[in-house]
Amino acid sequence: MEKVSSKFRKVKAKFTTREGLIGDYDYATLFIPKIPLYSDWKQRNAGQLISTQPFFGLNDSMPLLLGAILGLQHALAMLAGIMTPPIIISGVANFDVDTTQYLVSASLIISGLLSMIQITRFHFYKTPYYLGTGLVSMVGTSFATITIVTKAIPMMYLNGQCPTAEDGTRLACPDGYGSLLGTAACCSLLEITLSFMPPKVLQKVFPPIVTGPVVLLIGTHLVETGIANLVGGCGEGNICQIGRHSAPWGAAQFIGLGFLVYFTIILSEKWGSPIMKSCAVIVGLLVGCIVAAACGYFTHDGIDAAPAVTFPWVKTFKLSVYGPAVLPMLAVFVVLMMEAIGDITATCDVSRTNVEGKEYESRIQGGVLADGLNGCLAALMTMTPVSTFAQNNGVISITKCASRTVGYWCCFFLIVMGVFAKFAAALVAIPKPVLGGMTTFLFTSVAVSGIRIIATTPFTRRDRFVLTASLMFGLGSVLIPDWFSFVFTYDGDNNGLQGFFDAIVLVMETGFAVTGFLGVILNLVLPQELDDNMTADMDVYEQQIVTDDVAVSSSSEDNKSGDRGDVKLNTFKAEA
Repeated sequence: MEKVSSKFRKVKAKFTTREGLIGDYDYATLFIPKIPLYSDWKQRNAGQLISTQPFFGLNDSMPLLLGAILGLQHALAMLAGIMTPPIIISGVANFDVDTTQYLVSASLIISGLLSMIQITRFHFYKTPYYLGTGLVSMVGTSFATITIVTKAIPMMYLNGQCPTAEDGTRLACPDGYGSLLGTAACCSLLEITLSFMPPKVLQKVFPPIVTGPVVLLIGTHLVETGIANLVGGCGEGNICQIGRHSAPWGAAQFIGLGFLVYFTIILSEKWGSPIMKSCAVIVGLLVGCIVAAACGYFTHDGIDAAPAVTFPWVKTFKLSVYGPAVLPMLAVFVVLMMEAIGDITATCDVSRTNVEGKEYESRIQGGVLADGLNGCLAALMTMTPVSTFAQNNGVISITKCASRTVGYWCCFFLIVMGVFAKFAAALVAIPKPVLGGMTTFLFTSVAVSGIRIIATTPFTRRDRFVLTASLMFGLGSVLIPDWFSFVFTYDGDNNGLQGFFDAIVLVMETGFAVTGFLGVILNLVLPQELDDNMTADMDVYEQQIVTDDVAVSSSSEDNKSGDRGDVKLNTFKAEA
């Protein structure tokens, strides 16, 4: 009874006192931008940083207003990444506006709900295993699936699994989308199973030399989609009708709208406030939308027709398994697993928790298990697999707030954004050149992440050979997408054999899949060898201990990061 009374008094104080509602946090630091010349002059005269904010740990109490503001900041930082996949996938599957709006809403709601699993962290009774990280590990719809959809759906149209009109026009293909959801739900079992393996074993089988090229090619392929939207989105040689304007594909006005988004993102990064910097992509999108609306590139018909609210399962898709997509989807879940390990390590670092030892390994195990389970649940809730988002680590670092309270606030805002269908309708109505300016920037950042992962490898002759051999066919498939389509000429009625051939073609023409499989095989088959440059490479490696999402100097004394670097370096020496 005493515990209940104490809890009630704390809740009452949270809602009725100034300390509980507002606190003494310096809110101005979140919103004041860096004014050119003036901010530098003020800092020089102060002789130091203007203010130092307190750090909020995982379970620290914080004012309601601050929690809500920082939660909204996290939600805005995630918004662009969450809304982009369903919009692009809907375009590939030729869905109508109503279905596209539903998928965007479902993506927001599902991301909010499944993030709660990661944040809460459940312990399995009488076992050493957990579900979730217990950190501010937010999840959102993964970009990696887009590459499979853009390859698999066109293949379904060619073999008759997706409907086509008499004049050759491709109709909506909900069953094709449902088959990819079913495939994802089944393939998620791989990540769920691998979550019970020690992280060191996983990192040995899937080291940066394997996962880096995969992430690089995912981003490289997606940039093509973003640029196509930036220049009009209607296909080369066609006339694009956007709002009340019509112009040929690649017209200057379309490129200008996309460049405006790009330029605004740079300005936000240079002079924006902390909130603007963490949401720079959304700021660029907002400015682009304002200018596009003022110039007549917006149409509000879809917004007017959209319902007031929506929920998951308002629209459903027939689930099945599309055989040719199984191997590429398995590769996706391996990539998602390695991304999760890197993101969780980065979150531990910025949250000032242990980055080695049993607690750290339990967070990795729980996070990877939740990531796999979330992929299955997302598919059952009509959305493609989700992944752990990296941009929230930047928000934690900027705001010095790792409190899980903020994570729950973020989930609340994501769910509210998704439930109100008019909001999703407004996102779907964004002109393609504006959307392309934002998505191209996001997709390029994915490619850069791949480069950064590759850069963590101390380059020996063997590493360069593995990287070259694994990238060869992957880069080829990105540059010439249909290079393997004419290898098999079978035209019989054996559906099983045709499906087998389609699976091979899909793997060979999906750049990140063929690169990933080759990378795993070559990394296990070819032994590490010492060469003349080995010592120099290892010296560089000692100074650059990089996780998948945060680079930490090995000489740093914070959070035992240096100890983690020694462990990784010793592992590398043992392999050599």
